Amino acid sequence: MILNRKSAPHIHQVSNLVLPDPRLERLDNGVPVYVLHFPEQEILKLEAVFRAGRPEEDKRLVARATSRLLREGTSTRSGADIAEHIDFYGGSLSVPTNLDTANFILFSLKKYAAELIPVFAELLQEPSFPESELENFKRTSIQELLVELEKVEVLAYRKVTELIFGEAHPYGYNSMPSDYEALQRADLQQFFDTWYTPSNLTLFASGRVDDETLTLLNRNFGQNKKTGKTPARGLSQAAPSSPAQPVRMSHSGSLQTAIKIGRRTFNRHHPDFNGLFVLNTVLGGYFGSRLMMNIREKRGFTYNIYSTLDTYLYDGCLYIATEVNPDKAAATEKEIYSEMKKLREKPIPSDELDMVRNYLLGMLLNGLDGPLNSSDVVRGLITESLPRNAFDELVHTIRHIAPEQLQSVANQYLRPQDFWTVTVG
Repeated sequence: MILNRKSAPHIHQVSNLVLPDPRLERLDNGVPVYVLHFPEQEILKLEAVFRAGRPEEDKRLVARATSRLLREGTSTRSGADIAEHIDFYGGSLSVPTNLDTANFILFSLKKYAAELIPVFAELLQEPSFPESELENFKRTSIQELLVELEKVEVLAYRKVTELIFGEAHPYGYNSMPSDYEALQRADLQQFFDTWYTPSNLTLFASGRVDDETLTLLNRNFGQNKKTGKTPARGLSQAAPSSPAQPVRMSHSGSLQTAIKIGRRTFNRHHPDFNGLFVLNTVLGGYFGSRLMMNIREKRGFTYNIYSTLDTYLYDGCLYIATEVNPDKAAATEKEIYSEMKKLREKPIPSDELDMVRNYLLGMLLNGLDGPLNSSDVVRGLITESLPRNAFDELVHTIRHIAPEQLQSVANQYLRPQDFWTVTVG
C-alpha cells in the first residue's frame, strides 16, 4: 500500500482514558503505601514523599538543603558509597525539585530490590549531613545562583513570582547568596528531625510490587517509630493584595528583553481549575496556541512564547513568558493582551477547540503509559489530597466544556488589571 503524503491522516479522538486504581497497603507503623502492581514488569519504582517543603520552613532554603544532602552520607555510609552501591546494582536515585514536598525516587530492577531498598531507607532515616558536603553545597549553589542572576529570564521570573505571592511568602521569596551562607548543619538536622517522620511519609510503589517487595518495605520503613510534627493544612502568610502594575527592570549587556506577565490563581481543588487548564492551553499551553500563532508565526517577534498554569498545595499562578528584541517588547506586550481580549470577547471556534481537546487527551494518555508514568498521576492526586475521580472530572471537562463556558472563564481570569507585567532587559 502506497501512502498518500499529500493528505494528512485522520484524527481519532482518544476514547479510553482509565487511571489505574492503586491498592492501599499500610506498614506496621502506619505509613501508607500506594501500590500499582504490574506483574509482567521487571522494574520497580519507589517514591518517598515527605510533607517537608517551603511551607514547613522556619529558615529560608532549609527544606531544599535538607533534601539535597540526605544522599550525601549516613551513619554507616559516605555519599560516594551510596552512589557506588546504587550504581553497581543498576539502580538510580533522583531528588526532583518541589516547593511543597520532599520527593525521593528509586528505580531498580525487581531482582535487586533487596540490595537497594535497605540503602534507600537508610539515607532517608539516618542521614549524617557531613559539614564538608554542606559547605560544598553552599559554595556550589551560590556559584550557580550568581550565574543564573545574569539571565534576564530568571530575573523576570523571580520578580513576577515575588509580586504575585509576596517577598516573604514560601512561594514568592527568592533565594540569595546570604540565605545559603546562613545555613548551618544544626538547621538541617532540626528540620529533618521535625518533618522526616513516618507520620509525614507516603510511599508509592509501581511496577512489579509483589509480597516480597512489600515485606522489604515493611522491614526497612515500617519499623521506624520516630515521631515529629504534623504539617498545618494551610499557609499562615497571605499573598499581597496590592493592585497589579507594570515593573520595568534594566539589565546592562543583555541582547534580549524578558517578559513575564502573571497573576495569582489557585490550587487544583478550585472549581474553575479544569476550565482554566483548558483555556490556558488555548492561550499559550502548546505549540499551536494563540500566542505562538500570533507572536512567533505571524509576527516573528520571538522563537518561543508560552503560558503556564502552576499549581501548588495551597495556591497557584498563571503566567506568560517570552524573550524578544528590546525594540519589540512593547509590541509583544500589546499583542499578548490582545490575545487575552479576544478570548474574553469571542467564543473559541469549534475546530480550534477540538484540536486542543485532542492535544490534551493525548497528553493525558501519554501520562498513563506504563506503571512509571501512571504512578506520577496517582502520586499527584494523593499528595494534593484530591479525590479519586479528579482525573475523570478533568477528562470530562476537556471533552465537553463549551466555548461559551471558556469565554466566561476568560472574562473572570484574563482581565488585564489582574496581571503583573515584568520586563527585564
